Order: sequence, then C-alpha cells, then structure tokens
Amino acid sequence: MIRQQPEMESRTANGRLRVMIAEDEQTLRTALTTFLQGEESIEFVAAATETEEAVQLARRHQPDVALIDVRMPGGGGPVAARGIKVASPQTRVVALSAYDDRASVLEMFRAGASGFLVKGTPAQAILDAIFAAARGHGPLSSSIAAEVIQELASQLQREELESEERRQRTDRVLRLLRGAQVPIVFQPIVDLRTGDIVGAEALARFDATGDQAPERWLEEAEQLGLRADLEIAALRAALREVDHLPKGVFLSVNTSPAVAVVPRFLQALAEPGAKRLVLEITEHAPVEDYDALNGTLRTLRARGIRLAIDDAGAGFASFRHIVRLAPDFIKLDMTLTRDIDADPARRALATAMVSFALEIGATMIAEGIETEEEFRTLRSLGIGLGQGYFLGVPGALPFSSPRLPA
Repeated sequence: MIRQQPEMESRTANGRLRVMIAEDEQTLRTALTTFLQGEESIEFVAAATETEEAVQLARRHQPDVALIDVRMPGGGGPVAARGIKVASPQTRVVALSAYDDRASVLEMFRAGASGFLVKGTPAQAILDAIFAAARGHGPLSSSIAAEVIQELASQLQREELESEERRQRTDRVLRLLRGAQVPIVFQPIVDLRTGDIVGAEALARFDATGDQAPERWLEEAEQLGLRADLEIAALRAALREVDHLPKGVFLSVNTSPAVAVVPRFLQALAEPGAKRLVLEITEHAPVEDYDALNGTLRTLRARGIRLAIDDAGAGFASFRHIVRLAPDFIKLDMTLTRDIDADPARRALATAMVSFALEIGATMIAEGIETEEEFRTLRSLGIGLGQGYFLGVPGALPFSSPRLPA
C-alpha cells in the first residue's frame, strides 16, 4: 500500500482523499476502481459510465478529485468537467485519455481540468497525479507535457501581445482626450441658389498627421469603451469655435444614436452656443430605442437645437429612420450625389427624397458635391442646400462664400 502524502489536503473525517472516476470502458473502469479501493489514503466514492451520471455523482459525493475520461458518451470529458465544476466547485478534475493530441489536452484545460493523463500511465503515476491535483498542481503525462507547455506558452504570449496592443490603443485615445482639444475643421453648407453660407459642419480630425481616418478613431474608441468620451471631446472642441461663425449660420456636429442619449453628452449640449447646433445622426447606425432617443431630442429641441439625418439613402433604415425621428434636415448621401448628372436612377431617388422632405417640412442638404454638373443637377431638382469640395473644402474659420456659376 502507498502511504498518504503528508502535504495532501483532505476533506474527510478519516483523513483520506475522496476520489471518483468516470470511464465508459468497463475493463479500465474496473481496474481503476479496484486499484483505488485498495489504497489506504483514498476513499473511493463513485464510478460513472457517462457524462450526466458523472455530474450527478459529483454533486452527490463532492469528491476531492475526479478522474474523467475525455471521450465518454453523453458529451465527453469537456462537458463533464464543466458540469462538475458547477456541481462541486472544489473538485479537481484530472482527464484520462487514450489520445495525447494537443487539441484534446487544451480542450480539457479550457473546460476546467487540472491535469491530463494518457491511459496506460503506471498506477503509481496515477496516484501521484491524484495527490498533485488535490494540492492544486497540474499533473501531465510526460508524453504530452513538453508540447502542451509549448502551446500554453504560445497562448500566453498571444494574450500578452493582445493585452499590450489594447493598452497601447487605449493610451493613444486617452492621450488625445487629455490634450488641449480635438482638432476640428469646418466645411461650409451653402444655399445652392444664392451662394450664401447658411451652416458649417464640424469635422473632427483627431490625428493631425492624417495617418488614421476619423471613422477609424471612433471605431477604435468604441472597441475600448471610449466612444462617448471621444464624441464629447469633439463636440466641446466644435462649440469653442461657434462664436467665429457669422450671425445666423448654424453649426452642424455629428453624433451616434447611442452617445446622443448619454447624460454627459447632454450636459455638453447645455453650454453657451449650443442653441445654434444642428445635431447630425447618421442613417448608417441602428437606433436601439427610438422612444428614448426622441425623448432626448424633445429636450434638445426645446433649447433650440435642431436635428439632421446624415447619409440619407445609404443606411440600413431608409425612410423608416427618418419618419421615426422627424428631422429638420435630411442630408443626401454622397453616394447618391456622385455623378447624379449622368445617372437617371440617382436623379429619380433624389427627386423622391425632395418630395418626401417637402411633405414632412424638412430641408434637403446634398453632400459631396464635387463638380459643376452635379451642382447644377441638384439645384434643378429643387435641393436647397449643399456642401462638398465644389462649394468649399474643410478648413479653419472664418471662410468666404463661394462664387456660384450663373
């Protein structure tokens, strides 16, 4: 008989370690049962033949260690290991397998196993593994130890690299937020009939070097849980410039539906100058709760803030999005204005949008106007306002009105 190892932790009154097995192969199950029942340091409590039985027996007997077959019926070792960790959290699971492939080993470890033994391991080694598992160690058969250690080391390295990458990305966004202010440029919104500037869209650049597009900054900030912070910083930076706009010219700023209802965003909109704002909400972004968003918009409209639906005609929600939010402005997406002079389908859709806007009392703004032909076509369709490189490139305030063709 093997003496009980003195450093072993036991939960039984008689000082013996409580052990169960789960093995569907009768010959091996009988051999293991006989072997464990003959050990003075072991109190053998149960033997299961399939997954669900193993979980139920673990719940009933609360063993210190469970030897679990990787490929038994009813879901196999991974399912049994997860179930046992729920039914008897203190139980240490040691996997038994006829296979020593890396995938089986890692699958069992992910399921909560403490160790992994290949079937055919000598009896003394099995007993040592039971004691090691009870002490919180992770016994491994020598045939798989080196490969698994290498895989686990690679996995840890990947996790460290991912963690470091996330830390660097977070630091980059936080450095921007801690800076004096987010860089902002402005693009004029022009009356297509008179050439007068009636508004200016604030465009956050975030990265003065231009190495990363604003959309990528916002996507990255969202992944890090910092999108609201970045949008609020851009809003505050834009509001600092509002006094440089001519009297009667509105300031248009972009926000996502999710951030528009954040209390901190609403607090920023209470600052002086906010009453000149037009809040642009893109049609590309889904609205999770229209009632909540409309409740916020009612509060903002009471302060004089107006609403624009950006990218109209290109997003997922189309007219439904516009109807639910009842905007003051509808901005025709540049994918529809591009080459509209040569595309009957684009002209037909733009005409329908103009009629729709007229019915609901909204003003149309055409985005992305880059050529004189596009400008003339959009004006002839009855679109009143526009912006784009043909009318004025983004830049610092103040800017002058463009000279329109006759």
